[in-house]
Amino acid sequence: MVYGRRKTGKTFLVENFIEHDKFFFVNRDSTVLDKSTDEVYTYEEFRRVFRESMERDATVVIDEFHRLPESFQDYLHAMGVKGKLILITSTLWLAKRLLGRKKPLLGTVTPVRVSLIDEMEVMEGLRKHLKGRELVEASTYLREVILIPKFTGKNMREFLSDFLFESRIVIKNLVGEIFTEEERKLTNVYEGIMKAVSNGKNVSTEISSFLFSRGLIAKDNPGVVQKYLNTLVEVGILERLKVFDKKKYRYFHASPLLDLHYYLEAKYSYTEVETPKSFIRKVVEQKLPFHVEQYFRNFMSKYFGMQPAVFQEKDLEVDILLLKFKKPKVVVEVKWKDKVSETEVKSVERKLQRFEGCKKILVVPSRSSLERIPESVEVWDVDYIVKNCLKKRGNRKL
Repeated sequence: MVYGRRKTGKTFLVENFIEHDKFFFVNRDSTVLDKSTDEVYTYEEFRRVFRESMERDATVVIDEFHRLPESFQDYLHAMGVKGKLILITSTLWLAKRLLGRKKPLLGTVTPVRVSLIDEMEVMEGLRKHLKGRELVEASTYLREVILIPKFTGKNMREFLSDFLFESRIVIKNLVGEIFTEEERKLTNVYEGIMKAVSNGKNVSTEISSFLFSRGLIAKDNPGVVQKYLNTLVEVGILERLKVFDKKKYRYFHASPLLDLHYYLEAKYSYTEVETPKSFIRKVVEQKLPFHVEQYFRNFMSKYFGMQPAVFQEKDLEVDILLLKFKKPKVVVEVKWKDKVSETEVKSVERKLQRFEGCKKILVVPSRSSLERIPESVEVWDVDYIVKNCLKKRGNRKL
């Protein structure tokens, strides 16, 4: 079962890169299109053709599989593992249902989530076309497949502002369609969570209070919210990071594009009220450094083969912390700006020196951004990362 949010390339991947004998597409009225013959079947006709194909040991793909009657899941369970079957779905309720315990297809299908493009792969693909700061900023946002055909190579900040202004309804539907099978009340809860997270409410207690204040849940109870958070993480819309040495987690949007969208929704209701492009550009400028930091956190986690975490104390918070066997091994500060003053360099040195026995890294667009090169801290700029990190991942020597 290939699942995940819409517009992540699931259908394109299966249709173009996996050999198959039959590719069925389920229409909204539950009729089924055979894409190889252009025939349209009723559900009963489809079941007959499907069974014949599976008995021949054919490889069968069913796209938008969730639109079939629910009894089809029990039918597959009763049939057992025969033939080769690939199911594709973008619907949240079905992914949640099939991934739960004591469900019809648990153990019958293997769930495979398709998320955004890998951080290293998108940079590898863009490095011949862009350099320096533009390369990283484009890599941060072009992990979102829907942006790629529209991107003209111009400044990413300008491009994003234009795209959000012109395509806000399209972006809303990226996530909105996965809730169509849910009760409206639950849809509002999920959307409320995504607005809360984009608005900086990153822990379950803050998210619960946000939802309660808007009348979306009956009680301000983080335990009630947890099941919704788990579902959003499972389907790949949110990512969850453990706070180091504490029994709590922080949540972030996996997609920086959706983070921008839901922030604009929470702040301006921009899909319903005409919002000046200048306001959107201001939000892009405000959010971009955080999104670049998030990009490098995932990039370095894969490069070093370590677990990302959040370090948060009253007097100390760092941008990136990587753990090996639950112990800090890499600590990183990201200064995504044209000029980093000597005062800022000293602040980074003081902060990172508190992590004994860790590899210490400062990420900047270019070494020329620094008024002074820090002591005992490695400087990684874009040129260094392109030359030394791409296509190298997992257990790098410290």
